[in-house]
Amino acid sequence: MRSLKVCVKAIALSFIFFSLLSLPTVVEAGVTNKVNYSKDVIYQIVTDRFSDGNTANNPTGTIFSQNCSDLHKYCGGDWQGIINKMNDGYLTDLGITALWISQPVENVYALHPSGYTSYHGYWARDYKKTNPYFGNFTDFDRLVSTAHSKGIKIIMDFTPNHSSPALETNPNYVENGALYNNGALLGNYSNDRNKLFHHNGGTDFSSYEDSIYRNLYDLADYDLNNKVIDQYLKESIKLWLDKGIDGIRVDAVKHMSEGWQTSLMSDIYSHKPVFTFGEWFLGSGEVDPQNHHFANESGMSLLDFQFGQTIRSVLKDRTSNWYDFNEMIKNTEKDYDEVIDQVTFIDNHDMSRFSVGASSNRQTDMALAVLLTSRGVPTIYYGTEQYLTGGNDPDNRKPMKTFDRSTNSYKITSKLASLRQRNSALGYGNTTERWINSDVYIYERKFGNNVVLTAVNSSNRNQTITNLSTSLPQGNYTDELQQLLDGNAITVNANGSVNSFQLRANGVAVWQVTKPSTTPLIGHVGPMIGKAGNTVTVSGEGFGDKKGTVLFGSTSAEIVSWSNTEIQIKVPSVTAGHYNLSVVNATNAKSPAYEKFEVLTGNQVSVRFGVNNATTNSGTNIYIVGNVSELGNWDPNKAIGPMFNQVMYKYPTWYYDISVPAGKNLEYKYIKKDQNGNVIWQSGNNRTYTSPATGTDTVITNW
Repeated sequence: MRSLKVCVKAIALSFIFFSLLSLPTVVEAGVTNKVNYSKDVIYQIVTDRFSDGNTANNPTGTIFSQNCSDLHKYCGGDWQGIINKMNDGYLTDLGITALWISQPVENVYALHPSGYTSYHGYWARDYKKTNPYFGNFTDFDRLVSTAHSKGIKIIMDFTPNHSSPALETNPNYVENGALYNNGALLGNYSNDRNKLFHHNGGTDFSSYEDSIYRNLYDLADYDLNNKVIDQYLKESIKLWLDKGIDGIRVDAVKHMSEGWQTSLMSDIYSHKPVFTFGEWFLGSGEVDPQNHHFANESGMSLLDFQFGQTIRSVLKDRTSNWYDFNEMIKNTEKDYDEVIDQVTFIDNHDMSRFSVGASSNRQTDMALAVLLTSRGVPTIYYGTEQYLTGGNDPDNRKPMKTFDRSTNSYKITSKLASLRQRNSALGYGNTTERWINSDVYIYERKFGNNVVLTAVNSSNRNQTITNLSTSLPQGNYTDELQQLLDGNAITVNANGSVNSFQLRANGVAVWQVTKPSTTPLIGHVGPMIGKAGNTVTVSGEGFGDKKGTVLFGSTSAEIVSWSNTEIQIKVPSVTAGHYNLSVVNATNAKSPAYEKFEVLTGNQVSVRFGVNNATTNSGTNIYIVGNVSELGNWDPNKAIGPMFNQVMYKYPTWYYDISVPAGKNLEYKYIKKDQNGNVIWQSGNNRTYTSPATGTDTVITNW
């Protein structure tokens, strides 16, 4: 490799950093709870394709398509366009309470040899500058302040996996993956003197390890074990947190180590905690235990591809039925510790549009009704409410042509988004199947005495529903959708039985009762990991207006604020590990436990642990276990692994990137574990190591 004579001096970096501190921050108005999205409806916007509010910032030359006839190029959408649609009521009337926007950072300006551009925001150039075709920092401040004034949260896309397209053999390919720190070049791909990137070729997606340490297609893959990259990315996301964002969607989490991402989340939650969810793509019918492990252990939630792919197969492709959907609901409730925090959808920018033409509009309406009454945080891809069509990228990223508020999907979304705000069962409730066959699914969401019952008939004939029971109290219930999908009224008897009725062909009905609890019920806790002193928000009902107590196990937490539905606390100084939380109100009524909050040992850093000469038989893998909670507290059942041995180092050397407490004296050993759980411990004394106070590190010993 040729070397590049570029050096970013420490004094320049310091100047840049302190200059960034002087950037204006946004005064937060109508948004206070940035970690609980259970009652929200997210609207995903490809910024360039939504609305062109300021033609003066449009690109010029070959990267711009004036009439958007070339969907690979910029089309002019910007933050002013989003502001305009908030101000004219389109988004608020739709019921949207969170906007997921394209990554706002500066992207490459060059045209890809295949004619592609960075309109989507995923080819980062400088994370500390804005994409000028979306707007400047003043425009971004106005976007956030406008959103907050209307009670809308702003979620930014974030790509810490890679910069932009690059080829090792051609420094003139696009912009050579070049990465800048507020205008100062940190390095580029083919002249990677500071080893900022991986140089292991492109992934073939054959294994989890292969996908982490090789390039995703032709995108220059960051070495997240590099101290400069680690510091730069963590500084960058804090800049945007200080600009007022309320959430983060992390791109390509499957292609980065869980250890580094956990250290990132610890940094975010210690700085300004916001709801964070990642993209771990799963194909139709695909179930990946590593996906569940990541969601449960990394500190962030995930886009729920199991939900999205299943609902598409039931209502769009008609290759599955409601038994399959119900099975997915039951399995994911067991597999995800926080299933209500997984982000659900029916389509997005990485798959074909749900609507395929006017004939499919009814299926889109039905899918939205199921999405908005199911568990998880529902996300609507821009234009779905206008029945936008399109195949795979970029055909699924067409510009918005109309902002019609009279479509059925617009009205359905508006009504059910409002219901999510009013009835806690939709945000916090468990799901119970109440009546099912291949064509009909009736499911109940319940939280305390709040109940929502949804019935969907995906067949082309009316269905007679008998022997239905529900938790709804005795009475007559009208359809919350007001017959937008041909729903009907029902009568519930004293014993919970429902009088027989006809569920219309391709019909959906929603019935509900809203009855907030007068005793403590925890619906949501966020974040679900944190060190002592971090702020955590507990949401629910029946906490009372007078201050009570929040317990981590048996230890009381410091109360920051208290209301009947929301409590802010500080994580107490307890031994690291998992704790059940409970709320005791001022009258000594105690909530059921909310399980598995993880108290971290302290600030986290990502360390690569490796062991040489660890030979194994087929079916046996190497794990690491040690003296802190993050290393399993010497419990081989909680050991970290299985470790890798193919890309960064090859067998019989094994390695793994792990989030561990910073500046801590660690003791650890490697173990061999076979498929039956039999364990062989590394011989000799415990290995000892002191982790760095900041940054990253690598420690390799012999077996």
